[in-house]
Formats: sequence, structure tokens, C-alpha cells
Amino acid sequence: MATQPEYGVTAMLQRSRPLRLSPQVVPKPWGRLAGETGLGDWGRRVVDGGETRIGEIIHHMPIAAMRGEAQLLVKTLFTSQALSVQVHPGRGAGGEAGPVAGKDEAWVVLAAEPGAVIGLGLETDCAPERLRAAALDGSIGALLHWHPCAAGDVFFTPAGTIHAIGAGVTLFEFQQNFDVTYRLYDHGRGRSLQLDEALAVADCSAWAPPAPLAAPSSRRQRLVGGPSFVLERLRLSGGATVRPERARPAWLAVVSGEGHIGGEGFGSGDVWFCEDAAELHGDAELLVAYAGADPAAALWQD
Repeated sequence: MATQPEYGVTAMLQRSRPLRLSPQVVPKPWGRLAGETGLGDWGRRVVDGGETRIGEIIHHMPIAAMRGEAQLLVKTLFTSQALSVQVHPGRGAGGEAGPVAGKDEAWVVLAAEPGAVIGLGLETDCAPERLRAAALDGSIGALLHWHPCAAGDVFFTPAGTIHAIGAGVTLFEFQQNFDVTYRLYDHGRGRSLQLDEALAVADCSAWAPPAPLAAPSSRRQRLVGGPSFVLERLRLSGGATVRPERARPAWLAVVSGEGHIGGEGFGSGDVWFCEDAAELHGDAELLVAYAGADPAAALWQD
């Protein structure tokens, strides 16, 4: 079972300026070479060398900014092979001996090769005994609901949803800051499985699409509406102000374009942390995530 990494237990010291988060590269056998990430110059500048297979980039606080526990964690994922079939526990799963937090997550696709897919949920209701047998004989992929994906697509994975990311995908991942994963199948890579734990928390019913979400304004598109966090897509054209609520700091990821935030330059692939209001200028597509179930009313002011 994966455990909480030290880089995830972080938070921001009190400050008025936004903070650019540091990209920590995590090599993975299923990752992609720096020049093959699909993100052009940004992918190449993250890793100097080109022979490292980038699986994840974890956008975390510098050590000097640690103070307690952050609510959310943002990653960028790059796949050249399919990831394991897995599931994350929900809050309170396992009772007193198990996790007390939970892990909902959402993916926003940045680039995808033709034919790329993401497995999210099950095609039909499935008994736990059948899932166990399929995990052991390798046929579990046939039980998943596979979704074609392309740049701009959004997938919300509530805790308990069985899922798998296919090959040829680059995406931003927004998640609750609780990095526990139970693997059901791993394509023969030799890593351990956690079938008992996975089946104890897995939703074995057929996948159903989430209900559409109302947009807070013409400039804001709500992609995830809680209950653990809100994720929005924003369009910056000229100048604007991002104004997080005091108890709900914001993680802001740059999908494309460039500009300035709080007087500092930003570009595609960057992730910033904002506790207080910050002025933005430029032309860019942005994603912003913050804890809670309801949209922050005054988050974005043109």
C-alpha cells in the first residue's frame, strides 16, 4: 500500500504574494521522455537530459514554506504505458484501523495520442467475487468503462471508483492530499496488489455520468463541484484578479498561454498557490482548485 509522501504534507506560510510551486520529477517505467510529453518546450525544460522517463511531476511547496497539512495536491502525469487498475479509499474507510481521510481526484487532459483511453468505473454492476477473479486472471480490463480522451476532457474520480489511465496521455491531476492507492491489477509489473483492501472500498455498481454543473459566471466553467473540492476552468484575457476565500486557498494551474501573476511571469505547466488576492495579466487558459463543495462567489473578478 502506498503511504503519504513527505512532499504532500505541506502548506503555505502566511504571505501576501502567490507562490510558484516547485516541480518534483518522479521517474516511472510507464512514463515518457522529456521531449515526448506532448507539451513542447515546457516538457523539455522540466528535465535536462532527455533520458529520464517522467511519470509524474508533483507540484509541491518548498521546504521553507511547510506549515501543517495542505488540503489538495496537484500533479502532472505522462503515460507511455497503461497504469495499474486501482481504487482509492473514501473518508473513514477501514474503520478505526484504516484511513481517516479520503481521496477524490480529477483529471484534465492536456494532450492525448489517437486512440488514448481512460478507464473510469465499471460497465455493469459487478459482484466483488467476480472482480477478484478478474483481477487475478488479468481480465479486469474488460469490466471497466473505457472513455476515449482528448485535450480538454475532464474526468472526476470519486473515492471508491475503480479506474485506470491508458497509454499516451498527459494530464493535470487534482486530488485530496491523501496518497493511498489500492492496486487490483498491474499488467505483470511485479508490484504488490491489495485486493482485500481494494474490494472493501470499491464501488461495484455501473458507472454513471455526473450531473452537469452550473457555471458561476461567463468566465468560469465549473468542472468538479465537490464535495471535497471544486475545480474550475478560467479564461484570462487581459487583466483579472483571483481572490480566494481565506479558509480556502487556491491552486492555480496553467494549461496554456502566458502572463503575470502578482508581478511574476507564468507559462504553461506552472502551478501556483494563492492564499490572498492576486492580480493577473495575460492571455491564458487556467485551472483553479480549492477545497469545499460550493463555488467561491468572488473568486474571479475581471
